[in-house]
Amino acid sequence: MGFFTRLLRVRERVRSNPEAAWDPDDNASELVLDDEVADHFALEMDIDAYIAIHERWRARLEDMVHCRTSEVMRPELICQDHRCDLGRWLFGTGHARYGQHTVFAMLVARHQYFHQQAAAVVTLFQAGDRQQALRVLGSSCRHASNQVVLLLKELKGAAVR
Repeated sequence: MGFFTRLLRVRERVRSNPEAAWDPDDNASELVLDDEVADHFALEMDIDAYIAIHERWRARLEDMVHCRTSEVMRPELICQDHRCDLGRWLFGTGHARYGQHTVFAMLVARHQYFHQQAAAVVTLFQAGDRQQALRVLGSSCRHASNQVVLLLKELKGAAVR
């Protein structure tokens, strides 16, 4: 079976379907994405998008600590893991679709820890302790962030199986 044959299936048009929009004399078939394959692609796009969003957020922290931005971050908001795009997904659609996977609970916990470490980085930086902010950013914050990305990738693999 070829790649496109596995990816797409042929759905015959049924003349009795009043919602079918085609020429009544045309008995052509249409190629449609298989439901299981469509769910798999949606999952991959969801998770890949959230990995990119998380990495951009981490880059904002790095820009702040390296004085490449004038953005003012608020640690009392940053520590709230449900406020970012990934957090809203984890506590909403992500939980509804993938909450049954073991890796999901670990992902939520590591994401929360990342936010705690990110808030610590911002607090230290704003208190004038740039060296300690750099240390936390380069150690526990980076480690938590890397774990979030790895767990998102693991979730993607687990959900497909």
